[in-house]
Parts: sequence; structure tokens; C-alpha cells
Amino acid sequence: MGLTKRDLLATAIGGLTAAALMGSAAFAQETTQIGVVVKIGGIPWFNAMEEGIERKAEELGVDAQMIGPVSADPALQVQAIEDLIAKGVDVIGIVPNDQAALEPVLKKAMDAGIKVIAHEGPGLTNVDWDFELASAQGFGEAHAKLFSETVTEPGKYAVFVGSLTVPLHNAWADAAIEWLTANRTDLELVGERYGIAENVDDSRATTLDLIAANPDLRGILAFGSQGPIGAGRAVEERRKDGEIAVLGPFSPGQGRKMVHSDVLTGGYMWNPAQAGEVFVTLGKMLAEGQAIEAGQEIPGVGVIEPDVEGRDIITDNLLELNKETVDGLADLGL
Repeated sequence: MGLTKRDLLATAIGGLTAAALMGSAAFAQETTQIGVVVKIGGIPWFNAMEEGIERKAEELGVDAQMIGPVSADPALQVQAIEDLIAKGVDVIGIVPNDQAALEPVLKKAMDAGIKVIAHEGPGLTNVDWDFELASAQGFGEAHAKLFSETVTEPGKYAVFVGSLTVPLHNAWADAAIEWLTANRTDLELVGERYGIAENVDDSRATTLDLIAANPDLRGILAFGSQGPIGAGRAVEERRKDGEIAVLGPFSPGQGRKMVHSDVLTGGYMWNPAQAGEVFVTLGKMLAEGQAIEAGQEIPGVGVIEPDVEGRDIITDNLLELNKETVDGLADLGL
């Protein structure tokens, strides 16, 4: 029995649909897949990073997403990376909470042929590259010098970090404490450091305790975007603004009011949205087999002189946070 015109039309449409689906599947497979796992989701710093990731992904035509755990628990980062490995992405980005906890799962990713890029993780071993928009030594010392200029009287100070296992926060703290120990012998460090600076409430509570226990507390140096905010709130509550300095990197939109009311002295930062863009730029380059070489200009970081042996790309892209700059930076969505 011969085919009717309706049968022929249905066959033709079916063939076109199948071809379109096959073409879409092929395109999806060819599109670079990037997953970036950050320390914690839902805070301004990483919200800005996510915007940068999405903006650059659209520009470069890649599929990139940010995964932000609900807390700074290293186990949640491990699980997120496991999920990305199972998904078969081309590139995994990581902003580590705990270097040691992540090394095994990052090795698993690399063994699976996935490219791994870190940020704020210069000590990580199982990565293709780590990129930093500020050197650890320079970032820590810049804050120490600003702290020294702000705190003119002898007394005590405390240092906050995101956690005691965040590699870069502790490297910044090491550099700052070393500089202050050498240059401000009249200042005494209270404790070693407190691993609370990714949580506003913990930073506030710890600062209130420190104020109560140390009448001669002169300042808080907080490395971790929520540390200065929480410490600033405690200083404000106790009406110690002008007496106790609070410095460190923070999101300008979150801290601008306290800067203008002299609760936060300021600090330094880099643009987290810019870091998000770099994740995508580097990820696409590595997925396509492009080499990373000295003298190369990479959008977002500039001309690089990479440490090939250490697999680190370190540049100086610091932004100063103060009354003159904070509003402009906040208006950029940072």
C-alpha cells in the first residue's frame, strides 16, 4: 500500500525534528561546561562573583554556574565537587574552605580529565592553575600598615579569619601579624586568631566578648567579608566607634554605612565579579587546550608572569575601601 501525502509529510517533519534534536545534542556536548564551587552562598561577595560568572559565560558562549553551599562546611564543598564530577563538566573552579579536605576530591576530578582552577587557594596541589588578584604577602601587609596608621595608641588587637583552615585568609593573617610584630611592638595580639569571619553573627558575638574582656582593645583586623561587618556591628552597639578600629575586606554595599559613620575604617579588596569572570575565561582556555604562558594578557588579570612550577597566577588588582571609594564600588553592585 503506497504512502499518502499526509504520511510523507509526517515522515519529513519527523526527520527534521530528529535532525534538530541531534544537532542540539551535539551543540550541548561541544559547549564548555564549568562549575564553580565557592565558600558559601547567599552573601554579597559571592553574589557579585556569580554575576561575573554569568556575565562572562554569556559573552564567551559557555555553560557556567556557581554552586554556593548553605554553610562554610568543607564537606559541602566536597559533595558539590563530587556532583560536578558525576555530571561530567569540563572545568571545576574552587574557592576553598579547607585545603586538606579538598585535595582528594580535586585529584579525583583531575583523574577524570576535568580541568581544575582555584582562587584563594595558592597552596592547593591538585589544580591546573590557581589565580589571585593580590599577593598574600602584599594583601596582609597592606592591611597591617593601614591598621598601624589608624591605631596610634598601645594596646591589644585581634585577628579574624574565615576559618582556621582557609589557606589564603591565614596567609593574609600571617603576613599582617608578622608586619605588626616587627613594626608595632606596643600592640599585643589577643589569642592567635579566630576562625569566624565568614559569619556575621559569630564575628559580632566574638567582638562583644573581646570588648568585655579587654578594656584596652584597640582594633579588629578581620580577613573574611563578614568579619568586618559583624565586628563593626558590635563596636557600634557598644558605642566604641573611634575607640576600636575595624579593618578588613568586605562588600562595599554591605559596609558603606558603617564606613561613613566611622565604625569601619576601611581596608582593601579586589572585585569578586572580576574573579568570577576570570574563572570562566581561564576555564574556557584550559578546556580548549590553550597554554598559559609568561607575557600573556588575560582579561581580568592583565599581563601575567605565572609561577609554572607552583601553578599560580598572581597579580596586583587591589581596590582601597574608604569614604571616597566605597559608594562608587557599592554602586557597581559590589
